[in-house]
Amino acid sequence: MREIVLDTETTGLDPYADHRLVEIGCIELVNHMPTGNQYHQYINPQRSMPKEAFDVHGLGDEFLAKQPVFAEVVDDFLAFIGDDSKLVIHNAAFDMKFLNAELGWLNKPLIANDRAIDTVQMARKKFPGSPVSLDALCRRFKIDNSNRTLHGALLDSDLLAMVYLELLGGRQHGLGLDSSLSGQSELGSAHRVVKSAKPYREPRPHAAKPEEIARHQAYIADKIKDAVWLK
Repeated sequence: MREIVLDTETTGLDPYADHRLVEIGCIELVNHMPTGNQYHQYINPQRSMPKEAFDVHGLGDEFLAKQPVFAEVVDDFLAFIGDDSKLVIHNAAFDMKFLNAELGWLNKPLIANDRAIDTVQMARKKFPGSPVSLDALCRRFKIDNSNRTLHGALLDSDLLAMVYLELLGGRQHGLGLDSSLSGQSELGSAHRVVKSAKPYREPRPHAAKPEEIARHQAYIADKIKDAVWLK
């Protein structure tokens, strides 16, 4: 099963109020484990960066002016996420709104909302009433986020991949065996199927012989008086 952990950075909160994408970061998971494949792209928003957004991610006008516009990278992005891989996103509605706005402006097919797995909703269900920001979940699961002095799409995707795994139940959430792993479980070589070295022996017959039945009946008749099952 292929999933894509995805995060974006933007110039603001609403693509329909003249705000744009400035960064996309994606990490590929297969069977809930990172493969090492990733997609990362800075994007020229073709507008100035508000101070409020700059304070969040530190991406300024001079740096972003040297980056490609979304139209130049959209095909590579769509190829990476594929047609049906689930998208694991923290507060999915925000990122999906920006992605589909950018795709719509280019007359590209939109990403179906049901492809998104929202880890905010997962965390709220698992920990009702508790903080569910990415930083709060990293603290809860003891995930080192000390490098996260500013938001960054690829860094946040990496952290979210670890948070997502913990929300699923941690590294031991799936204990099923995979026959393709030559006697190992999906958790690795520490969990193996143990096979006995003893030779196979046919099962012994268990039906009582007539003489054994006779001895048993004689024993009962002699030793057990007034048996309740005979009443």
